[in-house]
Formats: sequence, structure tokens, C-alpha cells
Amino acid sequence: RPSHCLPPGRRPLDEAGSDARAPVSRELKAGRGASAGPQGRRAKTWGLATESRAPPHARTHGIPGLGHRKTFGGAVSPLRRTGTTRHPPRPIPPTGAGEEGKQRTLTTLLEKVEGCRHLLEAGQYLVYNGDLVEYEADHMAQLQRVHGFLMNDCLLVATWLPQRRGMYRYNALYPLDGLAVVNVKDNPPMKDMFKLLMFPESRIFQAENAKIKREWLEVLEETKRALGEKRRREQEAAAAPRGPPQATPKAGNPFEEDDDEEPALPEVEEEKVDLSMEWIQELPEDLDVCIAQRDFEGAVDLLDKLNHYLEDKPSPPPVKELRAKVEERVRQLTEVLVFELSPDRSLRGGPKATRRAVSQLIRLGQCTKACELFLRNRAAAVHTAIRQLRIEGATLLYIHKLCHVFFTSLLETAKEFETDFAGTDSGCYSAFVVWARSAMGMFVDAFSKQVFDSKESLSTAAECVKVAKEHCQQLGDIGLDLTFIIHALLVRDIQGALHSYKEIIIEATKHRNSEEMWRRMNLMTPEALGKLKEEMRNCGVSNFEQYTGDDCWVNLSYTVVAFTKQTMGFLEEALKLYFPELHMVLLESLVEVILVAVQHVDYSLRCEQDPEKKAFIRQNASFLYETVLPVVEKRFEEGVGKPAKQLQDLRSTSRLIRVNPESTTSVV
Repeated sequence: RPSHCLPPGRRPLDEAGSDARAPVSRELKAGRGASAGPQGRRAKTWGLATESRAPPHARTHGIPGLGHRKTFGGAVSPLRRTGTTRHPPRPIPPTGAGEEGKQRTLTTLLEKVEGCRHLLEAGQYLVYNGDLVEYEADHMAQLQRVHGFLMNDCLLVATWLPQRRGMYRYNALYPLDGLAVVNVKDNPPMKDMFKLLMFPESRIFQAENAKIKREWLEVLEETKRALGEKRRREQEAAAAPRGPPQATPKAGNPFEEDDDEEPALPEVEEEKVDLSMEWIQELPEDLDVCIAQRDFEGAVDLLDKLNHYLEDKPSPPPVKELRAKVEERVRQLTEVLVFELSPDRSLRGGPKATRRAVSQLIRLGQCTKACELFLRNRAAAVHTAIRQLRIEGATLLYIHKLCHVFFTSLLETAKEFETDFAGTDSGCYSAFVVWARSAMGMFVDAFSKQVFDSKESLSTAAECVKVAKEHCQQLGDIGLDLTFIIHALLVRDIQGALHSYKEIIIEATKHRNSEEMWRRMNLMTPEALGKLKEEMRNCGVSNFEQYTGDDCWVNLSYTVVAFTKQTMGFLEEALKLYFPELHMVLLESLVEVILVAVQHVDYSLRCEQDPEKKAFIRQNASFLYETVLPVVEKRFEEGVGKPAKQLQDLRSTSRLIRVNPESTTSVV
């Protein structure tokens, strides 16, 4: 009976009773011979060296066996569960039976695959087919059994219909022009696989064995090359100049000259662009392979090579078509590079991990996008590093860690930015300064939350701010000064801290004043006296010896001594926090604190009636006016760099303050 009526598991036999295997077509042989030229292409073999003697209808009709065996680590594959034994697929010749044989093969294909009749066109014929198993690309999980039908210009993928043996349902149709084939390295038990790249998707298939996989790779490459040669010949034929039309002789005297006839202008031929070179023909596919293998440098090198080749050449339709294909790959490459720089990717490796993607984006002319993505990636990395920093132990220890993490990241980012964007548009550097200010705001938020919001002492806050300033000054080594930014961001918190500590000193001084008895201090032991002398020397009071008496006595009031130590400590800590924006805040706070003590001494001097106590009060007043206030003025001028007129006026006018001597509740 006719071969097209045979069951799916049977093959047509020739006159001798042997299996009629489909031979390799002469066109594919010619293609292999042409490809093995100077370019060094290795010859492709199909395993069949001679044509069968089978009649034409037997060579071009029917589809080879569809069931194959495949084992995975000793287990039986899904392709073996059908219970039938069939031979591996073989190429189906596109020639040898003429147009009738090609059409018969296509008709057989339409009968076996549901839903593809409206997709196929005239002139298509089957080249190769076989069973495959599709795997999920990310986790390599088995998806489904499929059957691939390779035609002369496209690849049709069909899924099995388990309830109908030998029948398939249409799944996808891919033109060979936009199809790239990538060999997948064996990684047992995953082996004999290859990947098909079709923008914007990719699919992984597994063949029955290594031989079948090799046949798929070779026949796909040969068919794509044959299709490319065909398209090139068509383009050359379309671009070939046509001869001028022959003029018909005029009726009449053939020897009569026509003086009115103007000479014909020569036709201006459109300049041709040679696109027949092998690297240009394979450029779209090579770009797909480079993108799939993450060879970004190779992809950009190919694009630069093409742009250099077409730099001074015209743009006829073939060139425009090639550029359209290339632009699609450029868009895909840009999307991949953008994803490489997205914060969703791993942030490990520091700024240098982004150099590869950034440099390729710059080469593609996407400098602004590269700058934006680089800075966004680094912002996410800095934010993550700060968030992962543990808050444990003393506040100063945490601030040391925070400053080290943040300013080290900022310094590395600045150096990497200088390396990546050297020689580019200067606008990128402005973007980096804006980013650095934003990153500094992130740092100050974490800093203030731990230092100022937790109500730490002024001395602790001053040490923390000092550490932050020292780290910030290290950025000056690369020409980046962000000190003014950290000052502007911290000024409100520091003002609040100074105001809060000033109120604490005033309240403590008023409390001591309310309990003042105006008696000399008795420190009881020489060690305590020596310790007090050392503390006063640290405060800047060098002549404290003249206020000490015999044994362990001090000729000053406890209130005045405590006020001196507390005021000088406040001044020292405030100077660590000082910057120009805080000048008036610090000065006004000092004046308020000093006025509390000065007014109390002046008031006590005028209200006291006991001569001995009055003399003792005058001695304490002399210590304040002649020793403490000059030391405060000198230390303030040293720390700020200029004298404070308000402090000088306070010292000169304090002795002129008068209160009503008849009143014991007057307030100065």
C-alpha cells in the first residue's frame, strides 16, 4: 500500500526490502562544500554518504520514527515509555523528488500536526525532525516531550498528544533568521542538551543521545547557512543593474540623422555595500550567542566592528535591514546590562563588580544611563551595609563602625567612578556630587538616631561628631570635600544638644546657689587636694595654688569650684562640636551660664552682713572675674579663631551691676 498510509511505527521499504532512509540532499552537500573554504569551516557529515536507490516517493514521503530511548542516571526516560522501538530521525532531503515530493512531505506534516496548516507557506519543505525533551531553563526541571520539525526556513515545535499516538499539537514556529543555536555543556545527569535563542525567550531541549544532538546542531547550522546564501543571492539579483532599454528604430529613412535627439545621460548607479562576508551574515546570531553566554565585551566588539565597516558607506535597503536586526540585539544587550546593575542583583563585590556592565554601556553610548544605574546600585549597597550594622555596645563604638563602613564605601565608590567615567561628559561628575549628598543624608539619619535621639551626654555626642568629621576629611585626598554637607545636616541636632546641656548646667548651678553657705572647702586628704589641683590645671586655671590654704583647705566656695569645672567642661565639649553655623548659639549659651554665677555672687555680696563671709564672697568674686572669665575668653578664642566681644563686655560690666540693698529677693 502507499507509503503515506503506513502506520506511524513503520517505514517504507525499497524494492530490495530494505529500509528507505532519507539521504542527504545535494543542496546541503553543496553548502558544506562551499563552507569549507578559506574561512576554515570544518566539513559537516550526516552519517549517510550515498543516496539510497529508493524510488522518489519513498525518499520524500513519510516522517521517520518518532519514539526514542533516553535514560537519566539509570532511570527510564519518558521517551521509552511508549513501548515501541523506533530508529533515530534522519534528515529528509529537500530535493530529489521535485516539487511533487516536497509538497507530499509538507502534506504529511500537516496531517500529523494539529493547528499548523494556516502557518505554513508554499515552497517550504521538511529538512529534519526528531523527538526532544524540553527542560526549564532556570531550574532544569523537565517540562514536556516535544517533536521538532526543521524546514528550510523555519523550525516548528509540536507537543505530543498522549491519547493519539503519532499525532502532535502545534506549539511554536520560529523563523531561522532570528534563531540562534547554543551548545549546552554536559553536566551529568543533564547531558545531550542544546539551547535555542529566540528574542526575547530561550528554550532548552535534550536529544536522545550525543549523536542525535550533534545531528541537530549540524543540520540547524547547515540549513541556516543555506537560507542565508539564498537570501544573499536574492539580494544580489535585486541590486544588479539593469541594462538600458533598446531604442526602436524610427520609421522612414534609416540613414537620416536626427539632430534634435539629445545624448542620453548615463545612469547613476547606487553604490553597493558588500554584505556577503561571513562575519556579517552571522553577526545577528553571534550577538545572540554572546548575550546568552554573558560575553558582553565580545558583543560590543562585534558592534564596533560593524559600525566601523559601515561608517562611510551608504544605506541601501540591505544595510537598513541589517541595521534593524542589529538594533534589536543592541536593545536586548542594553536590557541585560541594565539588569546586571539593578539593585536586585547581588551587591557583593564592591564597586568594582559593576565595572564590566558600566564600561559596556558607555561603549554603547549609554553614558547617562550607566551613571544613573551605577549610582543607584551603590546607594542600595550603602543602605544595605548600614542596615546590617549591629547596634551593640557603647554608642561611640557603634559610631566608629558606622563611619568606617560608610566613608570606606564612599571612598571606593568615588575612586571607581573616576576610573569608569574618566573622559566622559562632565555632567556625570555633577550627578556624583548630588548622589554623595544624598548618601550623606542617609548616613546622618543613622548617626543622629543613635547619638542625639538617644539623649547621650554632650561629651559622647562631641566625640561622635569628631570621629565623623575626621572620616569625612579623608575624602579630601581624592578632591571630594563633604564637610560643609555634614555640618548643614547636623546643625539642628547639635543646636538642640547645646541648648539641652546649657539648661542642665543652669539648673544645677541654681540648685547649688540655693544651698550656698559661703564656707571654705575641706578636702580632708592630700590626695583629694592634689586631684582638684590637677582638674583645675586641665581646665586652664594655672594659678589655683594661691587659693589653697594649710593642710587640705581651699579658700573658695564649693559652688564656685563646681561651677568652674562644669563651665570649662561645657566649653571644651562645645568646641569639639563647633563650626561657623553654631558660633552665636555657643556664645549665647556661654553668656547665659556665666551670668547665673556672676549674678548670684554679686547678689550675695550685697545682701551679706557678716564681715567675714563678705570678705570670703569678695575672694570668690575675684576668682570668677580675674581668673575664670579670662580663661573662658582665651579658650574660646583659641577654639574659634577670633575673640568674643560679648564675653569681654560681660567681664567689664559685671562689677557695675547693682541691686536694691534693702531687698533680699531682687533679681539681676
